[in-house]
Amino acid sequence: MMNPYLAEFVGTAILLAFGNGVVANVLLKQSKGHNSGWIVITFGWAMAVFLGVLAVSKFSGAHLNPAVSICLALTGKFPWADVPLYILAQLAGAFTGAVLMWLCYKDHFYDTEDQGLKLAVFSTGPAIRKPFSNFLTEAIATGIFLLLVLLIIAPTDSLGSLDALPVALLVLGVGLCFGGPTGYAINPARDLGPRIAHFLLPLGPKGSSDWGYAWVPVAGPIAGSFLAAALYKILF
Repeated sequence: MMNPYLAEFVGTAILLAFGNGVVANVLLKQSKGHNSGWIVITFGWAMAVFLGVLAVSKFSGAHLNPAVSICLALTGKFPWADVPLYILAQLAGAFTGAVLMWLCYKDHFYDTEDQGLKLAVFSTGPAIRKPFSNFLTEAIATGIFLLLVLLIIAPTDSLGSLDALPVALLVLGVGLCFGGPTGYAINPARDLGPRIAHFLLPLGPKGSSDWGYAWVPVAGPIAGSFLAAALYKILF
């Protein structure tokens, strides 16, 4: 039986290898998927969630997201004592997944001149930079996501090997409907781990890792976890 912390690391690494991978495929020059668009990115991220959750859900519950762990703890569905190590495992897994993606697309990073696109492969950024609005978008999108997770994933309603499918479809819906303003981080580890990888890895001329914005995709989803937990307790 896999240790739950190791499972969170592995599942989050899978999530980010596939998720950052589809963005690299679409954005980086000379990739086979270059310029294939937002629909490809959102479907790729949905598949990333499906595979990450499917791989490790029986070992750790497949949170793969600090906001999920915090929200479950706030609603009494997960022990607070396990939250810090889950978050550390998720951050380490997200960093590792980003590095695996980089190894696959290393030559394409050097061939891509646009430094903003290089950063976008790793982490999210706003379409219109207004920090409070960006924070609000992330909080609302994450709150909706987590509230629906709490409602649609019930221990007694198992789909067997397809238990990961509802969450994957939910992430697809969030990306298609709420992803435009900020790129729908909805996961602090998903953004921060790869942003650190961007800062550390050789990518050719790459510019800033945009640490001035980095608080938004961390604080926004965490605020969303509190919002979802509060609504769940009030309404249900």
